[in-house]
Amino acid sequence: MVTIKYNQPLTSYNTFRMDVIASSFCTVRTLDEVQELIVSDKLAGKQLLILGGGSNLLFCKDFDGMVIHVQNSGIRVLREDEDEVFVRVAAGENWHEFVLWCLEKGYGGIENLSLIPGTVGSSPIQNIGAYGVEVKDVFDSAELIDLKSAILYPIDREACRFGYRDSIFKQELKGKVMVWSVTFKLLKNPLIQLEYGAIREELNRMGRLNPGIKDVSDAVCNIRRSKLPDPNETGNAGSFFKNPTISAERSLLLKTAFPGLVSYQLPDGNVKLAAGWLIEQCRWKGIRRGDAGVHPKQALCIVNYGNATGSEILELAEDIQQSVLEQFDVLLDMEVNVI
Repeated sequence: MVTIKYNQPLTSYNTFRMDVIASSFCTVRTLDEVQELIVSDKLAGKQLLILGGGSNLLFCKDFDGMVIHVQNSGIRVLREDEDEVFVRVAAGENWHEFVLWCLEKGYGGIENLSLIPGTVGSSPIQNIGAYGVEVKDVFDSAELIDLKSAILYPIDREACRFGYRDSIFKQELKGKVMVWSVTFKLLKNPLIQLEYGAIREELNRMGRLNPGIKDVSDAVCNIRRSKLPDPNETGNAGSFFKNPTISAERSLLLKTAFPGLVSYQLPDGNVKLAAGWLIEQCRWKGIRRGDAGVHPKQALCIVNYGNATGSEILELAEDIQQSVLEQFDVLLDMEVNVI
């Protein structure tokens, strides 16, 4: 039996620590509970919000609807051979805890994604990525629950239409399904990826000259901790903006006008710009407006220093967007979902 709570504070359910209230709230741990909830009349006419770790949300007001907090658990090896292992993980499992489980087993593929906050179920929705790796690189399939019919059905990698911080779950399937589990294809003989960001430099500093996946994970954790605030101490959602992609021609023009432009060549010929660099050039790094601010060590991260409202955070973000657009003629898209 699912217990419905009313006027539930959500402060502890979102990493920005926004002090908002959900008119209805429930936690689901089993498939039976979800299906019971859907076939009942308790969701009729209500706006739904599927909540994992709340690490990619900005609440600007109370939520007038039903929040369904997914807390199912379990990690299971489905099949394996000498080279690969397929692991099904419940959506409610903590992402970094799953990374640590893989490291313990010697399964490679997600070590570059260490210390990303949130749950496993959110990972394909956002196609989370860091240091040259995205979830789509190790994604095999997922189990979805249709929020109208309560039917559990599979979806494969191709059908997810993964893009940069994007997927079908943020497009056609938004608000229509719940991710119930994700199956990953991992490697028993991992391919170490060190070419992106400061991983190699950090490994050298650590004295790890022949790194394995645990070394890579440790390096990534060190880098993230040095640049990003702990959401348990300072409210934030990590990177607030996506790194924008522009054509090679536009990149050359910008490089001429701004020789220090930080950019990365993409396989398709386009160029990805470092949003943090653009923001920093507009002198936003370390700026604080009341309790809303830009982190002094990472310009991509907008923080709540205590009592900022979602509207204050959003206003700051929109002002940053406008100034980058005016100076560079580049529009920054928000990575965070605004509710």
